[in-house]
Amino acid sequence: MSANPAAAAAEGAAKPKSNLIKIIALVVLVLVLMGAAIGGTWFFMKKNAAPAGKGGGEHASASSHDGDDEDEDAPAEGKRPPPVYLPLDNMVVNLTDGDRFAQLGVTLELADEKTVEQVKLRLPAVRTSILVLTSQRSAEELLRRDGKDKLAQDIAVEVSRVLGMRSPRPLRTDEGEKRALIQRYRGPIRAVMFASFIVQ
Repeated sequence: MSANPAAAAAEGAAKPKSNLIKIIALVVLVLVLMGAAIGGTWFFMKKNAAPAGKGGGEHASASSHDGDDEDEDAPAEGKRPPPVYLPLDNMVVNLTDGDRFAQLGVTLELADEKTVEQVKLRLPAVRTSILVLTSQRSAEELLRRDGKDKLAQDIAVEVSRVLGMRSPRPLRTDEGEKRALIQRYRGPIRAVMFASFIVQ
């Protein structure tokens, strides 16, 4: 009989030890996961904060490589303010094909809020300019990528003209033709984007 109570006592002592080991293992696992989360957060926060402290991050390094494309309108510290977008109402216009038309949803990327207000004040003239530019094109031209790109460039030039501002500087391409490169332009109209573009 004495063997049975001793075995029962040993078994009873083993259960609390195994539960204690499980609890300790769980606590250690939670601490390791918390440490990894805190360390990962610290690493990514430090990584994202470093480029901003070094003068603008990606934008500053990209603009510093464009030495021949410097613009007197660029801020002195090398940082560009975030772009401001102005979506225009959809427009429907007849094309030169006669029985074809296009529906455009144009969004302008502008330099700042001041430019947005200037565009809004002259919105009827801006819309008219876009409609006239589009109506001078054929459906075949607008269905091609280069036709859309050319229309976007022409819209940027025309909107700048309507606002009384200088238009993008044309640069010579390898083929010798003049083309306004809106992507490298630092004027008031940063880009012209098409939210919708339907030709029928």
